[in-house]
Amino acid sequence: MIVISACLAGIACRYDGNDNFVTKIQELLEKEETILICPEVLGGLPTPRMPAEIIGGNGDDVLDGNAKVIDRSGNDVTEIFIAGAYKALDQIKDLNPEYIILKERSPSCGSSVIYTGEFNGQKQDGYGVTTALFKRHGFTVISEEAFTEK
Repeated sequence: MIVISACLAGIACRYDGNDNFVTKIQELLEKEETILICPEVLGGLPTPRMPAEIIGGNGDDVLDGNAKVIDRSGNDVTEIFIAGAYKALDQIKDLNPEYIILKERSPSCGSSVIYTGEFNGQKQDGYGVTTALFKRHGFTVISEEAFTEK
């Protein structure tokens, strides 16, 4: 069992209403048992939606109450991102996935790089809210970029 960000499989659930289709992910879907998740949609956000970034840290800091997720309009969407992470965890926790492939740079799913929270395209080392929660529960999370380099 492999868990994958839904946008990587061609589901149009990105903030801008598009997907992040990856051919190698499609090949994986055809030969492995998979489950697709989008924590932001699970949390209740619409598609499309305002882009959001973590302000003041990374996903662990958000879960610990020391950072926030803010959308480009300045709305605090922290609780929605946390709720979506927990709903995603509920969907996978008993499945014992071999690994989880999530969308790099996402404030939910980034596994090694996220945006700085300044909405200027700058990136920093860190990970998203859902990735942080999954790691706290012992799951192995990789990005689509690490997966396609395999």
